[in-house]
Amino acid sequence: MVSTVLIDGKKQADELCLQMKEKIKNFSRPPCLAVILVGDNPASLIYIKHKRKYAERLGVSVKFYQLSPVMTEDSLCSFIKELNENPLIDGILVQLPLPFPFDSYKIIDTIDPHKDVDGLSSTNLGYLFVGQPRIIPCTPLACMALLKTVVSDFSGLNAVVIGRSRLVGKPLGQLLLDAGCTLIQAHSQTKNLSEHCKNADIVVSATGHTGLIKKDFIKAGAVVIDVGISRTPEGKIVGDACADELMGIAGAITPVPGGVGPMTVSMIFQNLISICEKNLYNR
Repeated sequence: MVSTVLIDGKKQADELCLQMKEKIKNFSRPPCLAVILVGDNPASLIYIKHKRKYAERLGVSVKFYQLSPVMTEDSLCSFIKELNENPLIDGILVQLPLPFPFDSYKIIDTIDPHKDVDGLSSTNLGYLFVGQPRIIPCTPLACMALLKTVVSDFSGLNAVVIGRSRLVGKPLGQLLLDAGCTLIQAHSQTKNLSEHCKNADIVVSATGHTGLIKKDFIKAGAVVIDVGISRTPEGKIVGDACADELMGIAGAITPVPGGVGPMTVSMIFQNLISICEKNLYNR
């Protein structure tokens, strides 16, 4: 039986907070993040609450704009462009998902890439995929930071990433490739998923399908990063992995909650501080 390590994302996020606070002391003014929410999605409001709470601990200013869901797409783009031109706004984040019929890609690409703290614009993703990353998407960045607490060398490791979204799967796959892993990018049409996972040293699941990763998916000692999050009918927050089944099999696993989530919030502010520290686009 393997002694399974629980990768504590909250602890890592707290340690990173202290490091970032020291950096902010050297700034002429506190960094300022603009957060835009269209509508009143309850889950989005909870996520924004966590971000604002973390910002308070850091000493970062957050300007929260809650906009009407009946506003036009052009009006939203115009509002973002105004923030792009505001020299007192260092970073801009549009809370996803956007309500129908907004085009999320169009909205995200309206953000000045220099202020795109989520790293999801076509420009920032393009830099990542050509091997010259500037602002990296927050959840993949969080996953890599957590992996590095238990993996000292990625060279030659087999990694399976389940999910191919622009938000997590695709950029994370690229980060793992760049780190030296051999990658399988799995998704809803992948056949024999369990067989791919059994051969993997690292398994990352980002599907939101409760109970997808069972004990017969994982080889002894493999590291499991559980990005998925959903609620049971009883209201319990759970991930993609059957965590109880994997104890004693996986070498390490992130809990849900308390794993990837807290670190994702931290990475938003790490990106914001990076923007403030250096002029990434020579502006």
